[in-house]
Amino acid sequence: MAWPAAAVVALLVSLAGCRMAERTDAAATPLRTAAAPAQVATLDDSTHERGRAIWNYRCYFCHGYSGDARTLASTYLDPPPRDFTSLAPGSLPTAHMIAVIAKGRPGTAMKGFEGILRDDEIRAVARFVQREFIEARAANTRYHTADNGWPDHDRHRDAFAFARGELALDTPWDQLDDAQRRGKRLFLTACISCHDRGRVDDPGAVWETRALSYPRDAYCTSCHAEPNGSGLRSGAARPADHPTATQHPSPSEPATTYRLHDRKPELPDATTTERRGEALYQANCAFCHAADGTAKSWIGRFLEPHPRDLTDPASMRHMTRERLTQVIADGLEGSSMPGWKQVLSTDEIDAVVAYVNRAFHPLR
Repeated sequence: MAWPAAAVVALLVSLAGCRMAERTDAAATPLRTAAAPAQVATLDDSTHERGRAIWNYRCYFCHGYSGDARTLASTYLDPPPRDFTSLAPGSLPTAHMIAVIAKGRPGTAMKGFEGILRDDEIRAVARFVQREFIEARAANTRYHTADNGWPDHDRHRDAFAFARGELALDTPWDQLDDAQRRGKRLFLTACISCHDRGRVDDPGAVWETRALSYPRDAYCTSCHAEPNGSGLRSGAARPADHPTATQHPSPSEPATTYRLHDRKPELPDATTTERRGEALYQANCAFCHAADGTAKSWIGRFLEPHPRDLTDPASMRHMTRERLTQVIADGLEGSSMPGWKQVLSTDEIDAVVAYVNRAFHPLR
């Protein structure tokens, strides 16, 4: 079942806040920040760099690393995220920015960060945006540096046109020259993990049920005590086709840890309603809750709070059919769970509830 555009927007609204619930100590910031361009060097101070680190961790997904909103999320969100580089200096008061960062902006995907960021961190982000994007028109962090693990990045120049959107990713192969074909292959096998799909001339369907790429943290806690794949949990049942010890910890091949949870459970002798619920769940809910109901999917591990593990007895202990029906219909405030009553009919929601009851955990 394909999602209508409204449901896709609801999902992307939740993605806009996917980094919101973790604190932003220096140790939690995942990237080393390369030196800012020379034209803003005189503006840099500890507050400015604090704002940069927070921006690069929390805000880039929708607004882009350079504040120009040239992101995949912006192609779906309506209204789109603000392009700060299009504003004239002084046109957006800092006090207004602080208020929006703290409280959010109703009617948009901009969520409030009050309670997530401290007051001084909110001010640091607002000052950073003012100085970096609106006043200096700077390009912010240069990610592909030797310090960040990218020596001689220029050797990948054939792929740059696809990463920058200068060439559409769906350009027919026979319309590309040899260098462009090399670049397209490189983009599709490597760059796409961070640059998403790139620009396309024909976007096709707005929804696909399978993640295109996987995060690079090898996160698998079904069998392992550590996120890097080490420390088999005592008493954990390892599936026969679980990644081997040599496959599992590799930082370049963590996708297998997500594929493990991309399999739906077998349901012998399922009723017609349960089969209908299975199709609806796997087409719509598995993106966050995983095909096996554990929420250990690609996007599920990024969302905060994490989607509910529908197989966990502690998490499902007090779940009733009535409560689950309400949550599916109306969503869950304070989480990334959207309401589905405008997407699924009452009968379809009932079928999903029946499937969860049969496949993952019995409901009261």
